[in-house]
Amino acid sequence: MTSNAITWLSRHKRLLIAVSIPVLVALWWAFRPEKLWINQRVNEAAPFDTSGDPEPIFTGQFDGKAGGRITVFKKPNGQEYLRLKDLTISGDADAHVELAKSGEVSQAQGAAKAGIDGIDLGSLKTDQGDQNYDLPAAADLTKYDAVVIYNKRTSAILGSARLEAF
Repeated sequence: MTSNAITWLSRHKRLLIAVSIPVLVALWWAFRPEKLWINQRVNEAAPFDTSGDPEPIFTGQFDGKAGGRITVFKKPNGQEYLRLKDLTISGDADAHVELAKSGEVSQAQGAAKAGIDGIDLGSLKTDQGDQNYDLPAAADLTKYDAVVIYNKRTSAILGSARLEAF
């Protein structure tokens, strides 16, 4: 470095520190590197309905990189929801839950998810614990008889479960 640059840096040291701290905090907030090794556990309670207990209609067990149980419940008002119980999956920031056809899932296992026709239920809330997802009224569980967790960015299937009548 030249002597001019050294003297400029020494005179503007406080300004450089004042500017660099907010920039570093913004970068940390944007990328959140600690999420690579911190697992977050969620335990959502089953949805409560005052008119009666929900009835389990389908169930299944995950295979692949995911572990846990899936149960589809029907509330007395006719609404259905999917419950993931004791889910464990390797931390993935872009994982989604989807209803799919089991025949397509078995063909696509280990390959890209791109060819699977399904209903996206949304992002996975966390990589561990109990989670609930409302099913749309158009979800025909005789047609869509599997649940898939996949990475939306890479289209890789992280786990799947075939739904069987309870």
